[in-house]
Amino acid sequence: MRRSTFCIAGTLGFILLAACFAGAQTLNIWPGIAPGSESWTQQERVDKLGSINIVANVVTPTLTVYLPEKSKATGTGVIIAPGGAFMFLSIDMEGHDVARWLQDKGIAAFVLKYRVRETPPGGIRIGAPASGRATAEPGAAGRGVAAPAAAGRGASSLNMEESGKFGIADGIQALKVVRRHAAEWGISPNRVGFMGFSAGAMVTTGTLLQEDAAARPNFAAPIYGGPFGTMPPIPANLPPVFLAWAQDDTLVGPMVVKFYDALRAAGYKPEVHIFSAGGHGFGMQKKGTSSDHWIDAFYYWMEAQGFTRPVTR
Repeated sequence: MRRSTFCIAGTLGFILLAACFAGAQTLNIWPGIAPGSESWTQQERVDKLGSINIVANVVTPTLTVYLPEKSKATGTGVIIAPGGAFMFLSIDMEGHDVARWLQDKGIAAFVLKYRVRETPPGGIRIGAPASGRATAEPGAAGRGVAAPAAAGRGASSLNMEESGKFGIADGIQALKVVRRHAAEWGISPNRVGFMGFSAGAMVTTGTLLQEDAAARPNFAAPIYGGPFGTMPPIPANLPPVFLAWAQDDTLVGPMVVKFYDALRAAGYKPEVHIFSAGGHGFGMQKKGTSSDHWIDAFYYWMEAQGFTRPVTR
């Protein structure tokens, strides 16, 4: 990747900061301080959790924009929300790597760096390695406790509904920003999807299940995740939904099944891919299991929905 260079791209109702690297630009999604975090003082930091590149202490939510070559452009866009238990973001394998794959297929991609809980230095500890990806919670050194699973059992250590409210607000705002810039970015405002992983899947379902149907994405893909905690009401007129997880995902698998059952009970028929193996958090990792090809399945599903055919202008 080339060294980043920075350029001023102007403001259109909100602060736009462009980072011109590998054909991408990054912009703030709120016009000032993100609502609800006015008193936050934590410093964002880039770190590693095992071999995974992460971002912690996100205060200023952003979108990184990956636009395809015009000759390949389909007019479809996908917002991508990485996972990380609302304590950090797995920014590459569940974010930028996904975006580049979609960009190469002619799909505009937007990596959402949403707000997460404050994590002091040394506060993230690797846990539950058998789940297929290192997971964490603050101060959980040596306990092997994975935050999403603990929250699903009602543990007080991490209230996912409370922790996720800022990320969901950022997801809803990101969708507004992408649609506002649809013409500029060469996409249709009626072909904007939302994809998220683990906690990012909860951000995805937060945008999907909001009451205002016009504010929802045009399709959604919660990957090994969904609503953690109390199952929200399933509204009418949902757009197409794609679900994928692995059978050996003991961390959140049961909660994903619960969401799938709720969709079915409400009369929906989501696309479902349940891989025999892959654990939790496979993302763009190659693990030698059928989960390696989840993104191909997602693309073929988009093709069947008509989202890979170029928009007629």
